[in-house]
Amino acid sequence: MHQKQNPLPIGFSFILLLLAVAGCSTKKPGFPDLQSPLSQGVAAAKPGETANATPTTAKEIIQPGEVRPLPGKLDEVPMFNSNSPEWIKKEGILLSAFPSQGKTTPAAHLNFPLEGKFELFAHHFTHTPPDLQTLYIGVIVNNPGVQPVTIDISEAASYLMVPDAPFQEKPAMSENPQGEVYSGPGIRAVDNILRGIRQADFPAQIVIPPGQSQMLLNHPIPVRDLAKPVNGRSTFMRLQSNGKVYVASMAMYAKKNSAGTERAPTLAEWQLLLETGGFAQPRDKTPTPPGATGGALIYSRVAGVQQGSKWETTITDEGANQLRIPKPGQAISYGISTLRAGTLGTGQSQSAQLLVRYPDTAYESHGNYGVHYDLTLPLQNSSEKPQKVTVTLETPQKEERLSKGGLIFRQPPWDFPFFRGTVRLRYQDDQGVAVTRYVHLWHRRGQLLPPLIELNLASGEVRSVRVNFLYPPDATPPQVLTVRTLGGDI
Repeated sequence: MHQKQNPLPIGFSFILLLLAVAGCSTKKPGFPDLQSPLSQGVAAAKPGETANATPTTAKEIIQPGEVRPLPGKLDEVPMFNSNSPEWIKKEGILLSAFPSQGKTTPAAHLNFPLEGKFELFAHHFTHTPPDLQTLYIGVIVNNPGVQPVTIDISEAASYLMVPDAPFQEKPAMSENPQGEVYSGPGIRAVDNILRGIRQADFPAQIVIPPGQSQMLLNHPIPVRDLAKPVNGRSTFMRLQSNGKVYVASMAMYAKKNSAGTERAPTLAEWQLLLETGGFAQPRDKTPTPPGATGGALIYSRVAGVQQGSKWETTITDEGANQLRIPKPGQAISYGISTLRAGTLGTGQSQSAQLLVRYPDTAYESHGNYGVHYDLTLPLQNSSEKPQKVTVTLETPQKEERLSKGGLIFRQPPWDFPFFRGTVRLRYQDDQGVAVTRYVHLWHRRGQLLPPLIELNLASGEVRSVRVNFLYPPDATPPQVLTVRTLGGDI
């Protein structure tokens, strides 16, 4: 493989030490999102997951077939994307789209009002905080206008790693009709959003008077009573405002009440941090500028407002209304969440562009965490015989160009899970019954996988398959959606 590999993150040795003290394996890191190339490119299992041993001999499998760019494009709905720094050790501003005037740290404020439809994603962790204090994640919203502003909250979910959604090894494929299978807080949060859920602790609507602010989120990340002082929180919301608002995410340690016990920060305390505080620490690694050559490629993490939250498309042959299934024994793959240095020969980067960002954070939303992929495949059997066709979501080796003429898989696969999340499938089965399934996937890189769907298409038949998912936090791009026609008669 000709890609540059990214260096180990700052603090890697400390995390290995923490694992050893906690009684975990020290062979691989085990804390959220060190595995992802969106930060520093390090593959890692999560707490509770196991990594299979690196094999001394492994069979490389080259999957023949065409790899195509995904038709369509991202919409223009903005997403407030707060994911840097991922690991917080010092309270401060995570992402502020407020104006910089009158602020103690002007560089921390990006002056980008939001209006109409927008989405919010916040994904942060803490470990061994001073005195095991509880860290709070706060999202404040301000109405700068002279009329009240209403914000509708259609879907919203926020989960802790512990106890809500620990990282745990799962089967490669699990039916998940009720959303009871998950393998991480971000994975559970976007599963809820896919199902149209708004958690009970989020109101359907808030009204902000002119010139005032309200808290959209004020949730804790506790560690005190945990076996290991490591925890995180992932939050996702779909919002609509009838006027301009400014939004900021911040991190603050719990305050003490008169009895000396912890309490949540107040609105006034969050406002003071917004006005007088600096950046939350430590900062993630500075990203490699686009077009730079030589040295390691560092994507870093996102702290900014991205353009685009949904990729909705119908996948067809060029100039046609259907997608002709490949010949028996062949496959057609479409890139999913392709990114710089990982376009799988398509030349297509799907990473959302950032409308505003901090200079030391990612240049694009590499990985498209939380982006809703809504893909319809009108499959057509144009042959004279019935054919068995499958649809599979899979994770090949990441490459910019297909160095061996096809997608690279391996048996056994590489060590760590690279896609964990729930997909929704809608199609008609072979008996003509309309089917809706939710399926949780837990896939290692290069793993040979069973298909999501297997259909028997009569000669000339057209049958549509719809695949929906929000690209899950803690997944590692790119993936492919593969349509394969099996050989032999059916």
